[in-house]
Amino acid sequence: MLDVKNLSFNYGPIQALKDVSFQVNKGEIVTMLGANGAGKTTLLKTISGLQKPSQGLIFYNNEDITALPPEKIVQKRLIHVPEHRQVFSTLTVTDNLFLGAFHHYKKSGKKEIYNSVEKVFELFPILKERKDQLAGTLSGGQQQMLAVARALMAKPELLLLDEPSLGLAPLIVKEVLLYVKNLRDEFGVTVLLIEQNVNASLKIADRGYVMSHGSIVKEGTSAELLDDVEVREAFLGQTVN
Repeated sequence: MLDVKNLSFNYGPIQALKDVSFQVNKGEIVTMLGANGAGKTTLLKTISGLQKPSQGLIFYNNEDITALPPEKIVQKRLIHVPEHRQVFSTLTVTDNLFLGAFHHYKKSGKKEIYNSVEKVFELFPILKERKDQLAGTLSGGQQQMLAVARALMAKPELLLLDEPSLGLAPLIVKEVLLYVKNLRDEFGVTVLLIEQNVNASLKIADRGYVMSHGSIVKEGTSAELLDDVEVREAFLGQTVN
């Protein structure tokens, strides 16, 4: 579904991505691991068209989308949920959801959009309870659910999720990551996940890649990475003799 080839990106003289190549297959949850500053967020921004690579190619469903603007990429149902949630704080929960469907609103019509809202409320019941509440007054966990729910309104085939558990309590982290797994299992959404909770993300993912200093340095199945000595010592805080 997603094929990234030799992708590089520079912030001025600083090379943030260096010849990054990887794939995400339809129906997978793939997690991208790495320390802060490894280039993970930059990678997602480049895939979703928010910034243009200095070199390399991005193929989505066998189509070259490297030069497409973000709004055209969204129309192809590749949806990015950025870090720090970024909900529209002065709008209600329901209005945030409607904005998620903006790019296909005219084509789908009101009835289909309202049906989509109800499906989202089934997945996130707390949002239905808060549907008329301003998004900025929600808890951190509820705002994260709203950010994911808004993305679902865009009918994603591939969802790019950047640190969905950032700043959340451990109990809420488990709940959010369970929702991520349900997106794949129940809704058929393919997911590329960046997640600070490495152990939890590998438990729901099929495969993973490890980034360091803008490059991918390791890859494997979730089981392989969980058993990898370097991964366990660097990310899980386990000392392996």
